[in-house]
Amino acid sequence: MATSTTQSRAGRRLPDSPRTPRRVGFSQKLSRWDVKVSPYLYISPFFILFGLTGLFPLAYTAYVSVYDWHLLGGQGDFVGFENFAFVFQEPNFWKGLRNTFSIFLLSTIPQLMVAIVLAALLDANLRAKTFWRMGVLVPYVIAPVAVSLIFGKIFADQSGLANSILGTFGVEPIRWHGSVLPSHMAVATMVNFRWTGYNTLILLAAMQAVPRELYEAAVIDGATRLRQFFSITIPQIRPTLIFVVITSTIGGLQIFDEPRLFDQIGQGGPGRQWMTVTMYIYELGFGNQKSFGRAAAVAWVLFLIILAVGLLNFWLTQRIASDATPQARKSRRKKVKR
Repeated sequence: MATSTTQSRAGRRLPDSPRTPRRVGFSQKLSRWDVKVSPYLYISPFFILFGLTGLFPLAYTAYVSVYDWHLLGGQGDFVGFENFAFVFQEPNFWKGLRNTFSIFLLSTIPQLMVAIVLAALLDANLRAKTFWRMGVLVPYVIAPVAVSLIFGKIFADQSGLANSILGTFGVEPIRWHGSVLPSHMAVATMVNFRWTGYNTLILLAAMQAVPRELYEAAVIDGATRLRQFFSITIPQIRPTLIFVVITSTIGGLQIFDEPRLFDQIGQGGPGRQWMTVTMYIYELGFGNQKSFGRAAAVAWVLFLIILAVGLLNFWLTQRIASDATPQARKSRRKKVKR
């Protein structure tokens, strides 16, 4: 039997003779590089596209915002933060910011509440499940122009369907295009009509991934449907719920199509009653001023606002969903007893 050491006549073991190291072939080196580098190559297209369509426009917008950049004349002199100072002194900017947050609150909060309730209903044992699930997505497929034309007729000031229905109950006609709050409610209704079904299907997909054994155990313990919803469903779909809240926040603060098409002029009303920040950016860049520098400054301000509100919503959603778990309630009771 061959051994790895040599043995002398006196029976003492002698150390092995040094072996020459084996050369690693090119194919072996290539396979090692393939294992190390290929994962990064697989995910590189996403980061390349994100850099070209996300990071580069963001950085270029910041570059444009510090110059006197005209739509026709091109790049002008370096002005620093003068564009930001001009924007903060403009009343229309603050009107647009007020309108944006008002429409955002009137649309996003009811939209998410209705979406999660519809998702819970569609997750139950219903007849013709596919029909109902496809039905909630139909408004999302409709073009924004068609939705705006339909709701523009519904919320017409004189002969609209909404005022006709309210008139049967003795309510005076509402100036949907003339008052601030009614116009915000009308625009928010269009937003809810389009996006509620989309968020419903996302939440429904998350609910279907919840293990059914949890519900069966809850039924055995005597938990009601409402208790199951708050103690099992909400905590289990927390990551998806956070995703929906953040995407709804981004979309709600960037709203443009619905208020732009709410009337035929597209300026947000005669008194800028429903003009949003994105509409104000469009007006600065392509309106009478044609100032890309000021428009870029407003765009960067809007980006920072969305970032701050998104982080706040992320923290609140995570806190609410974690507080809904039984472990969190038990720990809270212990603290109260102490």
